[in-house]
Amino acid sequence: MAEETLGTTTITQIGIIVHDIEAKAKAWSEILGLPVPPIIITDPVEKAQTEYRGELSEGRAKLAFFNCGQVQIELIEPVGGPSTWKEQLDTHGDSLHHIAFVIKGMKEKIAYLEGKGISLVQKGEYTGGRYAYLDGVAKLGGILELLEND
Repeated sequence: MAEETLGTTTITQIGIIVHDIEAKAKAWSEILGLPVPPIIITDPVEKAQTEYRGELSEGRAKLAFFNCGQVQIELIEPVGGPSTWKEQLDTHGDSLHHIAFVIKGMKEKIAYLEGKGISLVQKGEYTGGRYAYLDGVAKLGGILELLEND
């Protein structure tokens, strides 16, 4: 039997928490020489089924995505209720939030990481898939995001 792993070593996305997504999107646009991307807002809890620390949460975020080859830069401005995004902004201000990997088998990968001492912090649904943030700060130095697309 093969050793259990995350199933990928390809980083897909780097997430950055920001106070002002419009200003930061403009700044990134100028630095990268890319157009300012559209800013979207995550779905409400009724659709996204957002859970933060085991409880349903009204936490939402404004998002902007820059496609930079293999890695996407995601800017995140928290809005609404409790979330890992708001916690990060309140604690650290504008800062790196996560490194993301696209995986298959969300439940199994969460269980695998929890078995390694990396606990689930937040999860939810988006059109076409689901996400999970796991607290790898103590063990790895940062939050991991798992993305599973349908």
